[in-house]
Amino acid sequence: MIQRRPLLLAATAAALSFTSAARAEGTIKIGEINSYKAQPAFLEPYKKGMELAVEQINAAGGVNGKRLELITRDDNANPGDAVRAAEELVSREKVDVLTGSFLSNIGLALTDFAKQKKFFFLAAEPLTDKIVWQDGNHYTFRLRPSTWMQVAMLVPEAVKMHKKRWALVYPNYEYGQSAAATFKALMKAAQPDIEFVGEQATPLGKVDAGSVVQALADAKPDAIFNVLFGADLAKFVREGNTRGLFQGRDVVSLLTGEPEYLDPLKDETPNGWVVTGYPWYGIQTPEHKAFFLAYHEKYKDYPRLGSVVGYSAIESLAAGIRKARSTDTEKLIKAFKGLQVSTPFGTITYRAQDHQSTMGAFVGKTKNENGKGVMVDYRYLDGAKFQPSDAQVKLLRPAG
Repeated sequence: MIQRRPLLLAATAAALSFTSAARAEGTIKIGEINSYKAQPAFLEPYKKGMELAVEQINAAGGVNGKRLELITRDDNANPGDAVRAAEELVSREKVDVLTGSFLSNIGLALTDFAKQKKFFFLAAEPLTDKIVWQDGNHYTFRLRPSTWMQVAMLVPEAVKMHKKRWALVYPNYEYGQSAAATFKALMKAAQPDIEFVGEQATPLGKVDAGSVVQALADAKPDAIFNVLFGADLAKFVREGNTRGLFQGRDVVSLLTGEPEYLDPLKDETPNGWVVTGYPWYGIQTPEHKAFFLAYHEKYKDYPRLGSVVGYSAIESLAAGIRKARSTDTEKLIKAFKGLQVSTPFGTITYRAQDHQSTMGAFVGKTKNENGKGVMVDYRYLDGAKFQPSDAQVKLLRPAG
């Protein structure tokens, strides 16, 4: 018996090793990197959306007979940490694909990582145009409508206001800078006599709301274009309300209608701002109803926009892998070009020419309704109608 025990242990270990290997062969590993600690308002619902999609897909038999496994890492809102996490996921965890990122500077760092390592990356949330244009590459695709697309959705509403003097306020990093530059360019083209009389670029997450509001008031604009979000937005709105900045002035505000940022404003919600957002309470399409009911049943909560993005990112990867019948990078890239995916917002397509999806956004107005912020007079705008032409993309995007 003493001689047989080592043999028995060795046989058991071999069997466990074989089982583990077999399980690994039957699993598709998705590596996901994001700023969970820094941006919880968006990314906690986002993670729930991803987990719901993984659960549903696996319950239906997985993808090409394999189960999905989600492995997440926090990037600490730091591009260097994001790249180190990506390296660890690829080299140690042996993930099949990478996805994620929220902040635009981190999305760009991972876009470059994908290019250097020749590894597939789906940028789920970062909005900077550079991900699919100036810094776009063969290995990177993007889900959410870009900064350019969302600003282009708001500009027609801004032009209808017939306001000449505009002031801008935005977070001073890639996303905010891009949004401000795009708004000025598109407005100038649509309304040549426009004047930009004030511009406040604030440190991300560290807005000095009092001085910003005072500077904007001193500029005496007719209207304001706002790009602040999260805690910065809440501070800006509070100070703006207190000092009367918004009285008699139109405001166009990117992202403010997303429940992640609108809900915390509560009874401080300003009326009549033109915004992009997500009025989950009023979307009656079959795709959204099914998503809402599944999400509510699992989490006993309503979805945020992050929930839709996380869910749609996993559904996109599953659809691409299913079409490619492989997780091989080149086969997956080929499959993603022109790939159609069913999402809670309807069917979207990943454009072959710039790897940008056609996911759209809701545009409407804010309303303070019984002490809570909601969107009213909203409509869904198809992202395909707010993208530059193929000729423009050729000028913007490097070959390949």
